[in-house]
Amino acid sequence: MAKQELYTAPRKVEGAVVVDDLPTAEEKLKGVESWYHSNSKMVNNVLIGILAVVVGYFAYTKFYQQPNIDKSNDAIFRAQTYFGMDSINWALNGDGNNPGFLKIIDKYGGTPAGNLAHYYAGVCFLKKGDFAKAEKHLKEFDGKGTLVAKIAKGSLGDAYMEQKKVDDAIKAYLEAGDDDENILVSPIYLERAAMAYEMKNNAAEAIKIYKDLYNKFPGTGQAQNAVKNLARLGEYNP
Repeated sequence: MAKQELYTAPRKVEGAVVVDDLPTAEEKLKGVESWYHSNSKMVNNVLIGILAVVVGYFAYTKFYQQPNIDKSNDAIFRAQTYFGMDSINWALNGDGNNPGFLKIIDKYGGTPAGNLAHYYAGVCFLKKGDFAKAEKHLKEFDGKGTLVAKIAKGSLGDAYMEQKKVDDAIKAYLEAGDDDENILVSPIYLERAAMAYEMKNNAAEAIKIYKDLYNKFPGTGQAQNAVKNLARLGEYNP
């Protein structure tokens, strides 16, 4: 009598993998446990390292950075007061009891006040006629998100012009005047950009900017000046 073979259901094949050959969830868990036991020291060291970084960051922020920011804000207030009084030397170098902008930069360079001090120092040096130092500090100032960003860029243009760096000045002036909503600042620096082009004997670009200035800011004194300057350059239809 022939031996009867037991029926075996065909195994399901997915791609090139036989499903019966796949590890079960329990086997996977045992594999992970085995790997962890073999590498537990390395894993724990990594976790401790990550924890140390996180704790260190929060400790730095709470116990060093924030107190430093508070101190720098207090320090810059007096220097700003002297700046507003046009006491440039005291604003820049301090009065013996309170630090000036240069000391604030040195001591609190990583704070918002330390950054703002670069702007004030740049303007102070501009007023003192030290245009190279004015350029240095105004370039180091990060004006993004500040109320004086455009003025700082225009002041940098002034520092360039005083050093006969006309091309750099034009670029800075155009950046300072590119906000069509800023009726107080943009016309001033667009006018200076046009005048700088005239210094380069580039009347075509000067005319273009004067017309742009007149049409965007028609009620300003700079717009009235633009009409006169256009007429001087032979353009009578702004």
